Amino acid sequence: MKTNRRTLLMGAAALGLAAPFIRPGAARAAEFTMKLANNQPMTHPTNVRAAEAVAKIMEESDGRVDIQVFPSNQLGADTDVLGQLRSGGVEFFLLSPLILSTLIPNAAVNGVGFAFPNYDAVWSAMDGELGAYARAEIEKGGLIVQEKIWDNGFRQTTSSRGPIAAPADFEGMKIRVPVSPLWTSMFTALGAAPTSINFAEVYSALQTGIVDGQENPLAIISTSKLNEVQKFCSLTNHMWDGFWMLGNRRAWGALPEDLQAIVSKNFNDAAMVQRQDVMALNQSLRDDLEAAGMTINEVDPAPFEQKLREAGFYAEWKGKFGDEAWAILERSVGRALA
Repeated sequence: MKTNRRTLLMGAAALGLAAPFIRPGAARAAEFTMKLANNQPMTHPTNVRAAEAVAKIMEESDGRVDIQVFPSNQLGADTDVLGQLRSGGVEFFLLSPLILSTLIPNAAVNGVGFAFPNYDAVWSAMDGELGAYARAEIEKGGLIVQEKIWDNGFRQTTSSRGPIAAPADFEGMKIRVPVSPLWTSMFTALGAAPTSINFAEVYSALQTGIVDGQENPLAIISTSKLNEVQKFCSLTNHMWDGFWMLGNRRAWGALPEDLQAIVSKNFNDAAMVQRQDVMALNQSLRDDLEAAGMTINEVDPAPFEQKLREAGFYAEWKGKFGDEAWAILERSVGRALA
């Protein structure tokens, strides 16, 4: 089926998917019933493609594997669901490596500010040496992780105060960031006042003025309707972020190898299609957001990168990640950062 941007934003139901966010029907009871959680809205490409994947898994496993998708933090905030994943209350979880870093610190190495200049650099790194390094760290941390990372996109900055055009515009800005030390460190180095808030609470925090702004890819800004509570959007491209498909080790080990292969194939295939969806959305949503009343400005990243360098951000995180991880990152992006 050919899927355009408008269809994606209308959600899985518009694509004709069978019961995408509840258990697909089956002729007999499933041998394995599992949960897949994430923090994305139902209409985001992540959940459109997750719904397709679990339907194919049900079909190809002859009804033996029934995976229920729970979008929009339905099972709790990210940090709560990570605990559920570890205990076995949730079998699969699509999670940003930067939030995963609260458990596995070096999983966040891809999130270093202004490391990736474009998507070509991202996929070369994450499907190559950098991604392999991150997956090995995750496995050592006791979780299962699928091979292909899903796309969240390059992150942009929204604000109620005014546009971000230079590093000085961050000075004193109360900005919501995810619960992750790397985000907090980066925005502190830029002169802002970062506040860690789980995504489920972001809209209300912006609406009530608890924070002045936040940062997310355009697809999330749009599907979460953050333009309703934010006037300005600056295309800072300060960080690329994705979602690893994580699994509970015990639950994964209980699946026979043939079923593991079916699950892995469909989750990894879905990731590749989801990447195309998100890239297309992020390239075309600017007009939509401007039409909805947002003021959008382009940003030169060089002064921001220099500000981070002068503040010691890169040197600090090279020390935290360690020489091996930092060397892999720099090889992957083709330049020195620290």
